[in-house]
Amino acid sequence: MQIVELLWPAFVLAIALVFIHTVFGLEIIKRGVIFTDLAIGQIAAIGMAISVAFMHSHYQSAMTFLFAFFAALVITWATKKVQKIEAFIGLLYALGISSIMLILAQSAEGTELFSKLSAADILFTSSDELYKSLVIYGAVAFVMFVIYPRLNAALKEFTFFTMLAVTVTSSVQSAGVLVVFSLLIAPSYAGLMQKKMPAFGFATLFGSLGVLLALVGSYYFDLPTGYAIIFVTVLTSLTFVVFSSIITIKKQDSI
Repeated sequence: MQIVELLWPAFVLAIALVFIHTVFGLEIIKRGVIFTDLAIGQIAAIGMAISVAFMHSHYQSAMTFLFAFFAALVITWATKKVQKIEAFIGLLYALGISSIMLILAQSAEGTELFSKLSAADILFTSSDELYKSLVIYGAVAFVMFVIYPRLNAALKEFTFFTMLAVTVTSSVQSAGVLVVFSLLIAPSYAGLMQKKMPAFGFATLFGSLGVLLALVGSYYFDLPTGYAIIFVTVLTSLTFVVFSSIITIKKQDSI
């Protein structure tokens, strides 16, 4: 099929994004710190904005990681020391988004750049960009599946947020902050709401089908790809959660 030949890098990248974010999404939902990824992503985007606005896009990856890692360190500390952690993380997000707007106000293309940082177009991802992302996600997956379970409590927490920062650094540049957040939460939420399959396997399959549908839809209907991914993954997740909840309530009432 022509669409597969043209868009296969985007298809593979989309599935990889779902896979790696599900690794973190399940744990973040269980911890109840839902906005962690959104805050780290938004702070990471500050580094990307500085690179674009003041450095002619040089050192973009380094700046993005630096800010993501800083945000991860702050949140790692705050989860142990700060009360009402969700409010703290929400304020970090607000700080990040306002900082980006102030930085990009210096650029003639500020609005366009902000839109790209929020939800980028991965539809025509090149094979080189894909391979770079796969190497990063492969390394992160190795750490999370092989090394992470063997670590003690303090080092485990640090490793979790560091690997999340590495993931977000790559994902924000290729997909955007809001796409990253939706892929982190929506498939994992659906996975945790069902009991017939392992949550990780279900979430990965569920999210992959959603992003592939969004990619095809955005291609044929000429829609913004990033926002199509957000819309489809969030809508399907919410629909699944609502119906699952209704079915669970009916089963409980019939007992």
